[in-house]
Amino acid sequence: MDIAGKDKLKLIMTTCPQDKAEGITNLLLEEKLVACVNRIGPVKSKYFWKGEIRTDDECILFLKTTDEFVCRTLKKLEEIHPYEVSEIVLLKVEDVNSSYLKWVTEAVREE
Repeated sequence: MDIAGKDKLKLIMTTCPQDKAEGITNLLLEEKLVACVNRIGPVKSKYFWKGEIRTDDECILFLKTTDEFVCRTLKKLEEIHPYEVSEIVLLKVEDVNSSYLKWVTEAVREE
């Protein structure tokens, strides 16, 4: 595997309600802020919120973008995310296949 440009690929993880996942995904793809979104779910999330333990069915979204577009992607995700406090995590990419990075870079662009 040819490894290149690991610092250029950015991976963002977020959780969201199942009924919002498709809309979030489509908007980010249509605006070419991300090249790909992997949707995992439903997952059952248990968390402490406003003094009580809560349980919700959610989806996990993994968003692939570039260093150039990561700030715009994070800003847009915060704008459209339905939660009062949204879980948006920027994950460190150790290595990436160079052909995959090339594809992501070509897919994420300004119109």
